[in-house]
Amino acid sequence: MRSFANLAAMKAEIGNEVAVSDWVEITQARIDLFADATGDHQWIHTDAERAARESPYGATVAHGFLTLALLPALLVNALHMVDMKMGLNYGLNKVRFPAPVPVGSRVRARLTIAAIDDIADGAQILWGVVIEREGGGKPVCVAEFVMRRY
Repeated sequence: MRSFANLAAMKAEIGNEVAVSDWVEITQARIDLFADATGDHQWIHTDAERAARESPYGATVAHGFLTLALLPALLVNALHMVDMKMGLNYGLNKVRFPAPVPVGSRVRARLTIAAIDDIADGAQILWGVVIEREGGGKPVCVAEFVMRRY
């Protein structure tokens, strides 16, 4: 885990990869819970038998938005901002899902500080995020994640 004592220490790292999270396993139970929470029960995510027969991946795959929804937990797992009182997910500028996440995969995030802008009582941080799958050739998610810290 990477620790930053203050905002100045983070600003010194703009443009650099600063942290890599631990691996997180994508189980069928996690996929099913996400399907229940979002109402997205498309067979490629939830029907293991059909996915084994008909999917080009040979198994169910995680929702792209499930992969994206892991981002706050992956960030917290990878770094600690000591002087931060509160952080807010402010949005996303760009998100792509270049590769699937088959059930049973493990994913992790690589985090780069792309920019930091001062705002009233805090800062807005633009993170470059690459979520990779263990053993995968391409990232499974690439995003520009905007966070506000106070």
